[in-house]
Amino acid sequence: MRYPFRRLAFSAALAALCGQAFAAPIDAQAVNTTAISSVPIVAPAEKPEAPEPAVVHLQVLLDRAGASPGVIDGYFGDNLTEAIAGFEALQGLPVDGKLDLEVLARLNDEVPAVKAYAITVDDAKDIVESIPKDYAEQAKMKRLGYTSVAEKLAERFHMDISLLKALNPTAAFKAGETVAVAIPSGSKIGSVSRIEVRRKVAQAFAYAEDGSLLAVYPATIGSEDTPSPSGTHKVKGVSRMPVYTYNPKVNFQQGNNKKVLELPGGPNGPVGTVWIDLTEPTYGIHGTPEPALIGKVGSHGCVRLANWDVEELAEMVKPGVVVEFLD
Repeated sequence: MRYPFRRLAFSAALAALCGQAFAAPIDAQAVNTTAISSVPIVAPAEKPEAPEPAVVHLQVLLDRAGASPGVIDGYFGDNLTEAIAGFEALQGLPVDGKLDLEVLARLNDEVPAVKAYAITVDDAKDIVESIPKDYAEQAKMKRLGYTSVAEKLAERFHMDISLLKALNPTAAFKAGETVAVAIPSGSKIGSVSRIEVRRKVAQAFAYAEDGSLLAVYPATIGSEDTPSPSGTHKVKGVSRMPVYTYNPKVNFQQGNNKKVLELPGGPNGPVGTVWIDLTEPTYGIHGTPEPALIGKVGSHGCVRLANWDVEELAEMVKPGVVVEFLD
């Protein structure tokens, strides 16, 4: 089968002339044809200049298998290693996070990792000009939405926006254009009875009633200054596109804001698109406006997932689901 991609060439000189910064381009066809067996056993000493086609392919396959790598970005890092370990756990294999022959064999997939997508008029709706950093300014907005079509598509297809632009270096991301996007998993269907939040590996494990592992997600779990709770708690409920109540006396102080503020909902809100409320007051499992930082920077005590991961998890939980925090 042929896929509608041509080799993409882009000049750094042209980028300079245009006064814009672009990620180094990556060939979409190469992502589909490069075997994941070419991914190194360990991460390279230095970050490559451009996303690696084989790593993109591997991240897509892990995402489909229920072992989320977080953002699909084409780079080897801790989230990828932990996603491989999550896949091993899902498959009942010895868990070491290494891409061995058994893992490679079970990840094989005939579906291409990247496909063509035609941008629609609807994709350009509900875009906001920008999101101010100051919560007082955010509180004045009607919605903390996406700031570009590229950002909206990157989240829909579980991608880092830099990878999306690297796959489509000449795209304007306007209605009518066809662009290359990753093909991640559809939403997993199931019923979660227990969630383990594991600080050491920075992941959340979702288990079914029979004890089987349903999905594994990379997570930011508190920080040294504001640690997450300990012990066992339960899910109280789920809120989608939640309004965020900022209270510096209860949570933390942001900038010079010393008053309680109500921030509107939206994917770029402080807690992203979903809030899974826990019985421990003020704590929850929620989304994020910056999915590329999952597992890399601390949170204010809550469990932070990529928006698409917490959306999937929210569909599988109900009040009473046990959430256990483990070291």
